[in-house]
Amino acid sequence: MDRQPAARWAPSTVALLTVAWLLGALVLLGWVLAIGFEHWAEQASNQGAGADELARKAYTVLLLLVVEVVAAPVVIAVVAVCGLLRRTAAVYLAIALGLGVLAIPVAAGAHRGLNPPPPPPSVPTTCQELSGGDTRCPGG
Repeated sequence: MDRQPAARWAPSTVALLTVAWLLGALVLLGWVLAIGFEHWAEQASNQGAGADELARKAYTVLLLLVVEVVAAPVVIAVVAVCGLLRRTAAVYLAIALGLGVLAIPVAAGAHRGLNPPPPPPSVPTTCQELSGGDTRCPGG
């Protein structure tokens, strides 16, 4: 089996993409933290008017964070394969797989927060007569 040396651009590109991946994750984490502080200040002021909007923004940023944290190692692995860095690609794919497994519950929770289930139908609170029956209300 002929082993070709890695492309000259590959190691530096992988390193730059790794730094960009980590910095992007830190920026998004900081954004989530800032939204949390904003939500805390909103609660402390007892106004609570923007709580739903802040929660929606937080869930959106959390989904962005999950996508960035999982997709970036896959992109880095593809670049590593193109640059003939096969072991590096395997490591980044393993990282993406591990982070993907950890990110599934986080993404599911954020998706549920963005798209809550509809409320259950309300139960009638007054007596409704049914045709063909007597005039007594069920249950009392």
